[in-house]
Amino acid sequence: MLPDNFAAFIVTAGIFIMTPGIDTMFVLNKSIANGKKSGIYATLGVNTGILIHTFFAALGFAVLIAKSALMFAIVKYAGVVYLIYLGFLQLKKKQDLFADAAKPEGSNSKKNDFFSGLFTNTLNPKVALFFLAFFPQFIAPTQIEDPLPFILLGVTYAILGVAWFSIITLFASIFSQKVKAKPTAGLWLTKFSGFIFIIMAIKIAIT
Repeated sequence: MLPDNFAAFIVTAGIFIMTPGIDTMFVLNKSIANGKKSGIYATLGVNTGILIHTFFAALGFAVLIAKSALMFAIVKYAGVVYLIYLGFLQLKKKQDLFADAAKPEGSNSKKNDFFSGLFTNTLNPKVALFFLAFFPQFIAPTQIEDPLPFILLGVTYAILGVAWFSIITLFASIFSQKVKAKPTAGLWLTKFSGFIFIIMAIKIAIT
């Protein structure tokens, strides 16, 4: 049985997904840096993280994170440290942003893009809190302890996310192709990419 107001959930979730945030910036960064395939794998990683948060919410683990200041802080700052690490990797590069994109894409590159997206999303406890506040509004009180409505809403949210971020990836990769024609653009975008990761980390840390 579908949760209450399932159509309203799809519309509302779509608006939230299209609102620029950490996940949007991450996918854009990967797409501009390494092209469409990198953006797609990052998209799949980010939305796998959504499914993990859904699983946690369905089993009640997200409630534990929400109620424990220590657990929340551990997850939050693990995410902050990871994003800063990604940022400094970009900042210390001496080559331009498109040098990696010019290399043949191996399985390791694809795995890195996927797991970077997965960790970035999973280590953001605000996603867990958002799901705890958002999903129950579309679940009948009699089903609130049933994990299936949470799972259905989470899978729907992830599917919408894959669709939207795939569109973003397509346009970002087109943009990157145009920027490649400018000799110094790649080097500047490398540094910019690193700063974006660090700004994302600061945003998570201070909110």
